[in-house]
Amino acid sequence: MQTADLRIALYSGNYNYVRDGANQALNRLVGYLLRQGASVRVYSPTTDTPAFPPTGDLVDVPATPIPGRGEYRFSLGLSPRLKRDLKAFAPNVVHVSSPDVSGHRMVSWARSRKLPVLASVHTRFETYLRYYNMAWGEPLVEALLRRFYRRCDALVAPSESMAQCLRDQRMNYDIGIWSRGVDREIFDPAARSLEWRRSLGIADDEVVIGFLGRLVMEKGLDVISDTIDELKRRGVPHKVLVVGEGPARAWFEARLPGACFVGFQGGADLARAVASMDMLFNPSVTETFGNVTLEAMACGLPVVAAIATGSESLVDDGRSGQLVRPGAIHQFAEALKAYVEQPDRRAAHGAAGEARSRDFSWDAINQEVADTYLRLIRQRSTQG
Repeated sequence: MQTADLRIALYSGNYNYVRDGANQALNRLVGYLLRQGASVRVYSPTTDTPAFPPTGDLVDVPATPIPGRGEYRFSLGLSPRLKRDLKAFAPNVVHVSSPDVSGHRMVSWARSRKLPVLASVHTRFETYLRYYNMAWGEPLVEALLRRFYRRCDALVAPSESMAQCLRDQRMNYDIGIWSRGVDREIFDPAARSLEWRRSLGIADDEVVIGFLGRLVMEKGLDVISDTIDELKRRGVPHKVLVVGEGPARAWFEARLPGACFVGFQGGADLARAVASMDMLFNPSVTETFGNVTLEAMACGLPVVAAIATGSESLVDDGRSGQLVRPGAIHQFAEALKAYVEQPDRRAAHGAAGEARSRDFSWDAINQEVADTYLRLIRQRSTQG
């Protein structure tokens, strides 16, 4: 069997209605598989105003807005219509990327037909509770995730550090790596624009601390704002540039008076915004890989990040950035201060990160997923 013989039914809780690193990776994967001649059918909740057009055939899954986070949808399972559609498509492998109700139903549907199931892990859902004062619930969420992932034949995680975390949590015993790539045609140090910075009121000699990501509390916005307060108390000169949108924008703007908020940026505009920073600050512990970290590295920026899954696999501590214990405000401030005050260190670490980013090719990375599908199909066929 070859890649062109694959018939993949892919379930995502959010394929394209809100843009994030996970669904952009899924769309890239589908695009690659289709170019190799495989057949792919995607099942996901949809909206009338998606963030971007879907890659491939997309079938709507019934869903309802999540209370308090209405931009996201909570799926309601597999309707008879969806089951008929799945039967007609006749997949030879199922890929699930969301451990929600429909994800569970998709796994059950596949297991009842003895089809292999691959689950991709895109975020550490159990850590989200920390940002809503519900950390006590983490063991329960972890137990629910373990039940879901153990019903799958294999898992793929975006980084070795995340894969090891899943092993430690006993989520599954077949865990591989589906890393992430970066578009080097646009993310490059040459995308830096002093003219664009000036248009935001940033002087050429001002050092910019940047944040890139969706503006939600689980990205560590409280840690960022507390750290910036600490830098101000220490009298460290800097400017803050925030790239991204989200429901916590008003809160973040109120906490960071004087920061430049430029909203959502895409494509070449995003690359320009990132390259026009002088360093990236990413204190989040929820990412399993850290696409924004890789994009910043490709633009030649040093990265100050939390010691967490993803960042540990990308950032070489003390060489291409600084890794700090999650939530350690004073240590984050010290790391940022060093880059503000030491331009030679900033340049050297940025160059090391840029060199490291060249190891990430999208086609090679996505073929590894296709190879995993093929392996699971062969293993299932030998089991009878």
